Amino acid sequence: MWKKIVSILIVLAFGFAVVFFVFKSEPKLNPNFENSGSFFKSFPFRLGLDLSGGSHLIYKADISGVAPGEVSASMDALRDVIERRINLFGVSEPVVQVQSGSFISGGDEKLIVDLPGVTDVEKATTMIGQTPLLEFKIEAPAGTPQKATVDKNGKVTLDTGPQFVSTELTGRFLKRATLEFDQTTNEPKVGLQFDDTGTKLFDQITKNNVGKIVAIYLDGAPISTPVVREEIPNGQAVISGNFNPQEAKQLVGRLNSGALPVPISLLSRQTIGATLGSDAVAAGVKAAIMGFLIVALFLILWYRLPGLIAVLALFIYIAVMLSLFKLLPVTLTAAGIAGFIISIGIAVDANILIFERVKEELRSGRTVADAVFSGFGRAWSSIRDSNISSVISAIILFWFGTSLIKGFALTLGMGVLVSMFSAVMISRIFLSGLVFLGEGKVARFLFGSGISK
Repeated sequence: MWKKIVSILIVLAFGFAVVFFVFKSEPKLNPNFENSGSFFKSFPFRLGLDLSGGSHLIYKADISGVAPGEVSASMDALRDVIERRINLFGVSEPVVQVQSGSFISGGDEKLIVDLPGVTDVEKATTMIGQTPLLEFKIEAPAGTPQKATVDKNGKVTLDTGPQFVSTELTGRFLKRATLEFDQTTNEPKVGLQFDDTGTKLFDQITKNNVGKIVAIYLDGAPISTPVVREEIPNGQAVISGNFNPQEAKQLVGRLNSGALPVPISLLSRQTIGATLGSDAVAAGVKAAIMGFLIVALFLILWYRLPGLIAVLALFIYIAVMLSLFKLLPVTLTAAGIAGFIISIGIAVDANILIFERVKEELRSGRTVADAVFSGFGRAWSSIRDSNISSVISAIILFWFGTSLIKGFALTLGMGVLVSMFSAVMISRIFLSGLVFLGEGKVARFLFGSGISK
């Protein structure tokens, strides 16, 4: 008996520790909620564009060096790279869209980036970062006009150095970059490995330019101008230059996080307001609290002591979920909050299945201890199957859905998994620890259900 009581105390301690972790931070006022009585004003979570606003950035893509048939694929690749850089954990829910060139947009290809919760536009542009544009250029054919530069005095100077023209090989086809060191000089260098398409392009470039220079450009400036000694069919290249190990490591990180397939320039940046606003957040939280209290009252009145245990388990479940939202962190949108509330209902449903099985066992004449043990065993298969189907649905929604749908699917899937733990483990520990009440009328009344004894 004492072991079971200790188990209950441990679970309660765990619950209080989680609650303390969630709410221990000092309130950090969100400027979008200064005049609201929102729960999120005192205990800030990362909120989506629809609830807290964010930053709106517009970039212009330079597609002058892209073949007309490759523009769409290059812009899609650009969108994926930027989204991957911003959304490292897949939960910040940025909105990254491609605006194709048209008469209205001036014929330019644009990239629109909305960052939820980021109201500092300087910080927003920093999050995008100076993603490197990696290009491979070959020597211009004979007869190519020389480039000329004009100084402040109007003097024209012809560039007598080698002229280079762009190739189809860019950072778009980069598979990975690695930091390496020369075995003789110990100087840092960056190794490049291309994907299948890039390997074929690099093979063709080196094959056609043996004995010539193939220049490697980064952000429009040449950083390496090696001479091709022989054909390179394995898709591996090396960037060597006058940089230290720290600079080489930074370049590797930037290339691996996403080398832009086309150069971009920032056209405009601004802070946008919430599409729903603080009133919608406050109303949603209020509705969730009222719904939880009504469900808790029903559980206690109908299922008595097991119902009270279910309410305690739900409190711990909510605390664990809020902790996960802050740890990951999860960007909460209106759809995400809806998924969280639905997962609370799923957690309640699991408890009801268990209590109904326990009630059936008590009616068959079993003792309270046996009824609790058998009730959990009989309910487990139903809980398992229903939760697995819910998780599969959440995975499908997350995989194929848009950003808002992904927010709903993420919180729903997380909630279902955590609810299995709270309903099966926590409720079971509490109920098993309370069977010491015996087999008398009081015990059977407390473990019964309904309005009659």
